[in-house]
Amino acid sequence: MAPTLLQLAESVPGLPVGVRGWMTTRAMGSFGFGSSEPVAAVFDRWNHLQADLAEYGIERLVCAHQVHGADVVTHTGGWRGWLRGMGVDGHVTATPGTALSVTVADCTPVLVWHPRGGIAALHAGWRGTAARILDAGVSALEALGFPAEECNVWLGPAICGACYEVGPEVLSAVHGTCFDGKGYVDVRAVLAEQARARRVARVTTADGCSRCHRERYFSHRAGDAGRMLGIVALEG
Repeated sequence: MAPTLLQLAESVPGLPVGVRGWMTTRAMGSFGFGSSEPVAAVFDRWNHLQADLAEYGIERLVCAHQVHGADVVTHTGGWRGWLRGMGVDGHVTATPGTALSVTVADCTPVLVWHPRGGIAALHAGWRGTAARILDAGVSALEALGFPAEECNVWLGPAICGACYEVGPEVLSAVHGTCFDGKGYVDVRAVLAEQARARRVARVTTADGCSRCHRERYFSHRAGDAGRMLGIVALEG
Protein backbone atom coordinates (compact mmCIF):
# COMPACT_ATOMS: atom_id res chain seq x y z
CA MET A 1 0.00 0.00 0.00
CA ALA A 2 1.32 3.43 -0.93
CA PRO A 3 2.11 5.74 2.01
CA THR A 4 -0.21 8.65 2.75
CA LEU A 5 1.01 12.22 2.41
CA LEU A 6 1.37 12.58 6.16
CA GLN A 7 3.38 9.37 6.37
CA LEU A 8 5.84 10.99 3.96
CA ALA A 9 5.99 14.21 5.97
CA GLU A 10 8.51 14.99 8.70
CA SER A 11 6.87 14.86 12.13
CA VAL A 12 7.37 17.69 14.60
CA PRO A 13 8.93 16.29 17.79
CA GLY A 14 7.94 16.85 21.41
CA LEU A 15 4.21 17.42 20.95
CA PRO A 16 1.78 16.64 23.78
CA VAL A 17 -1.02 14.11 23.46
CA GLY A 18 -3.76 15.42 21.17
CA VAL A 19 -1.48 17.76 19.21
CA ARG A 20 0.03 16.80 15.85
CA GLY A 21 2.61 18.57 13.72
CA TRP A 22 4.19 17.96 10.33
CA MET A 23 6.55 19.51 7.80
CA THR A 24 5.98 18.54 4.20
CA THR A 25 8.94 17.95 1.89
CA ARG A 26 9.93 18.16 -1.76
CA ALA A 27 9.08 14.46 -2.15
CA MET A 28 5.44 15.23 -1.36
CA GLY A 29 5.13 17.86 -4.07
CA SER A 30 4.23 21.54 -3.90
CA PHE A 31 1.27 23.02 -2.04
CA GLY A 32 1.71 26.45 -3.63
CA PHE A 33 -0.27 27.96 -6.50
CA GLY A 34 2.47 30.10 -8.01
CA SER A 35 4.19 27.56 -10.24
CA SER A 36 3.47 26.27 -13.74
CA GLU A 37 2.20 22.97 -12.33
CA PRO A 38 -1.42 22.23 -13.31
CA VAL A 39 -3.72 23.60 -10.63
CA ALA A 40 -5.64 20.31 -10.61
CA ALA A 41 -2.53 18.50 -9.36
CA VAL A 42 -2.07 21.01 -6.53
CA PHE A 43 -5.72 20.82 -5.52
CA ASP A 44 -5.50 17.03 -5.55
CA ARG A 45 -2.61 17.25 -3.10
CA TRP A 46 -4.61 19.50 -0.76
CA ASN A 47 -7.59 17.14 -1.01
CA HIS A 48 -5.43 14.16 -0.10
CA LEU A 49 -4.03 16.09 2.84
CA GLN A 50 -7.53 16.76 4.15
CA ALA A 51 -8.38 13.07 3.82
CA ASP A 52 -5.25 12.15 5.78
CA LEU A 53 -6.07 14.67 8.51
CA ALA A 54 -9.57 13.23 8.82
CA GLU A 55 -7.99 10.02 10.14
CA TYR A 56 -7.11 12.02 13.26
CA GLY A 57 -10.58 13.52 13.60
CA ILE A 58 -9.41 16.78 12.01
CA GLU A 59 -12.19 18.26 9.87
CA ARG A 60 -10.94 21.84 9.44
CA LEU A 61 -7.79 22.91 7.57
CA VAL A 62 -6.68 26.55 7.57
CA CYS A 63 -4.20 28.31 5.31
CA ALA A 64 -3.92 31.76 3.70
CA HIS A 65 -2.53 33.88 0.91
CA GLN A 66 0.43 35.28 2.85
CA VAL A 67 1.81 38.81 2.53
CA HIS A 68 4.91 38.76 4.80
CA GLY A 69 3.11 40.71 7.49
CA ALA A 70 2.26 40.16 11.14
CA ASP A 71 -1.52 39.75 11.08
CA VAL A 72 -2.74 36.74 13.07
CA VAL A 73 -6.29 35.37 12.97
CA THR A 74 -7.93 33.27 15.69
CA HIS A 75 -10.12 30.47 14.33
CA THR A 76 -13.08 28.84 16.06
CA GLY A 77 -15.32 25.92 15.10
CA GLY A 78 -18.72 25.81 13.45
CA TRP A 79 -17.45 24.94 9.97
CA ARG A 80 -15.84 22.07 8.10
CA GLY A 81 -13.50 21.90 5.14
CA TRP A 82 -10.61 23.97 3.82
CA LEU A 83 -10.39 27.67 4.64
CA ARG A 84 -7.98 29.89 2.70
CA GLY A 85 -7.76 33.41 4.05
CA MET A 86 -6.31 36.51 2.43
CA GLY A 87 -3.55 38.77 3.67
CA VAL A 88 -2.83 36.70 6.80
CA ASP A 89 0.48 35.24 7.97
CA GLY A 90 -0.52 33.64 11.27
CA HIS A 91 -3.26 31.43 12.66
CA VAL A 92 -4.30 30.49 16.20
CA THR A 93 -6.93 28.09 17.54
CA ALA A 94 -7.99 26.15 20.60
CA THR A 95 -10.75 24.26 18.78
CA PRO A 96 -10.25 20.48 18.52
CA GLY A 97 -10.43 19.05 15.02
CA THR A 98 -8.58 22.00 13.47
CA ALA A 99 -5.30 22.07 11.52
CA LEU A 100 -3.37 25.30 10.90
CA SER A 101 -0.85 25.57 8.07
CA VAL A 102 1.63 28.02 6.55
CA THR A 103 3.41 27.77 3.19
CA VAL A 104 7.18 28.23 3.06
CA ALA A 105 10.25 27.86 0.82
CA ASP A 106 13.08 29.60 2.77
CA CYS A 107 10.85 31.46 5.24
CA THR A 108 10.47 29.90 8.69
CA PRO A 109 7.39 27.88 9.66
CA VAL A 110 6.86 28.73 13.34
CA LEU A 111 4.64 26.29 15.22
CA VAL A 112 3.57 27.07 18.77
CA TRP A 113 1.61 24.90 21.19
CA HIS A 114 0.43 24.86 24.77
CA PRO A 115 -0.01 21.54 26.61
CA ARG A 116 -3.67 22.39 27.31
CA GLY A 117 -4.51 22.63 23.62
CA GLY A 118 -3.79 26.07 22.19
CA ILE A 119 -1.82 26.12 18.92
CA ALA A 120 -0.45 28.63 16.42
CA ALA A 121 1.13 28.45 12.96
CA LEU A 122 3.11 31.49 11.81
CA HIS A 123 4.85 32.34 8.52
CA ALA A 124 8.05 34.25 9.32
CA GLY A 125 10.29 35.62 6.60
CA TRP A 126 12.58 38.52 7.38
CA ARG A 127 9.70 41.02 7.08
CA GLY A 128 7.43 39.06 9.38
CA THR A 129 10.27 38.57 11.83
CA ALA A 130 11.03 42.29 11.84
CA ALA A 131 7.31 42.98 12.34
CA ARG A 132 7.39 40.49 15.27
CA ILE A 133 4.79 38.03 14.07
CA LEU A 134 6.01 35.61 16.74
CA ASP A 135 5.02 38.12 19.42
CA ALA A 136 1.62 38.51 17.77
CA GLY A 137 1.04 34.76 17.76
CA VAL A 138 2.08 34.30 21.37
CA SER A 139 -0.10 37.24 22.41
CA ALA A 140 -3.08 35.72 20.58
CA LEU A 141 -2.59 32.48 22.51
CA GLU A 142 -2.35 34.43 25.77
CA ALA A 143 -5.68 36.10 24.92
CA LEU A 144 -7.19 32.59 24.82
CA GLY A 145 -5.81 31.78 28.27
CA PHE A 146 -2.52 30.09 27.33
CA PRO A 147 0.39 31.86 29.09
CA ALA A 148 3.54 32.43 27.05
CA GLU A 149 5.75 30.86 29.71
CA GLU A 150 3.90 27.56 29.25
CA CYS A 151 4.12 27.52 25.45
CA ASN A 152 6.56 25.64 23.22
CA VAL A 153 7.96 27.07 19.99
CA TRP A 154 9.29 25.04 17.04
CA LEU A 155 11.23 26.76 14.27
CA GLY A 156 11.06 24.53 11.21
CA PRO A 157 13.33 24.03 8.20
CA ALA A 158 14.24 27.37 6.60
CA ILE A 159 17.19 29.03 4.94
CA CYS A 160 20.15 29.06 7.32
CA GLY A 161 22.29 32.04 8.24
CA ALA A 162 25.24 30.85 6.14
CA CYS A 163 23.05 30.79 3.02
CA TYR A 164 21.09 33.99 3.53
CA GLU A 165 23.02 37.04 2.34
CA VAL A 166 20.94 40.23 2.49
CA GLY A 167 21.28 43.97 2.07
CA PRO A 168 21.73 46.54 4.83
CA GLU A 169 18.01 47.42 4.82
CA VAL A 170 17.14 43.84 5.76
CA LEU A 171 19.82 43.62 8.44
CA SER A 172 18.68 46.94 9.90
CA ALA A 173 15.01 45.90 9.95
CA VAL A 174 15.61 42.48 11.48
CA HIS A 175 18.14 43.55 14.12
CA GLY A 176 16.69 46.98 14.87
CA THR A 177 19.99 48.80 14.40
CA CYS A 178 21.74 50.50 11.48
CA PHE A 179 23.85 48.49 9.03
CA ASP A 180 25.85 49.97 6.13
CA GLY A 181 26.65 46.95 4.00
CA LYS A 182 25.57 43.47 3.04
CA GLY A 183 25.74 40.59 5.47
CA TYR A 184 24.20 37.31 6.50
CA VAL A 185 21.18 36.92 8.72
CA ASP A 186 19.99 33.86 10.63
CA VAL A 187 16.27 34.52 10.82
CA ARG A 188 15.63 31.50 13.01
CA ALA A 189 18.20 32.71 15.54
CA VAL A 190 16.41 36.07 15.70
CA LEU A 191 13.07 34.32 16.14
CA ALA A 192 14.54 32.20 18.92
CA GLU A 193 15.70 35.36 20.69
CA GLN A 194 12.21 36.86 20.35
CA ALA A 195 10.65 33.69 21.77
CA ARG A 196 13.01 33.65 24.73
CA ALA A 197 12.23 37.31 25.37
CA ARG A 198 8.62 36.21 25.84
CA ARG A 199 9.91 33.60 28.33
CA VAL A 200 8.37 30.64 26.53
CA ALA A 201 8.94 27.22 28.08
CA ARG A 202 11.01 25.83 25.23
CA VAL A 203 12.38 26.78 21.81
CA THR A 204 13.43 24.07 19.35
CA THR A 205 15.09 24.76 15.99
CA ALA A 206 15.00 22.12 13.24
CA ASP A 207 18.27 21.08 11.64
CA GLY A 208 17.17 21.44 8.02
CA CYS A 209 18.16 24.29 5.72
CA SER A 210 15.96 24.78 2.67
CA ARG A 211 18.95 25.92 0.58
CA CYS A 212 21.58 23.45 1.84
CA HIS A 213 19.21 20.48 1.70
CA ARG A 214 17.45 21.00 -1.62
CA GLU A 215 17.01 17.25 -2.03
CA ARG A 216 14.52 17.49 0.87
CA TYR A 217 13.08 21.01 0.66
CA PHE A 218 12.05 23.72 -1.79
CA SER A 219 14.12 26.93 -1.80
CA HIS A 220 12.83 30.16 -3.33
CA ARG A 221 16.35 31.61 -3.40
CA ALA A 222 17.56 28.59 -5.33
CA GLY A 223 14.86 29.13 -7.95
CA ASP A 224 12.19 26.67 -6.80
CA ALA A 225 8.55 27.61 -7.39
CA GLY A 226 7.28 24.87 -5.07
CA ARG A 227 6.04 25.50 -1.56
CA MET A 228 6.02 23.31 1.55
CA LEU A 229 3.66 23.31 4.50
CA GLY A 230 4.27 23.61 8.21
CA ILE A 231 1.21 22.13 9.94
CA VAL A 232 0.07 22.00 13.56
CA ALA A 233 -3.25 20.46 14.53
CA LEU A 234 -5.53 19.57 17.41
CA GLU A 235 -7.02 16.11 17.10
CA GLY A 236 -10.81 15.92 17.08
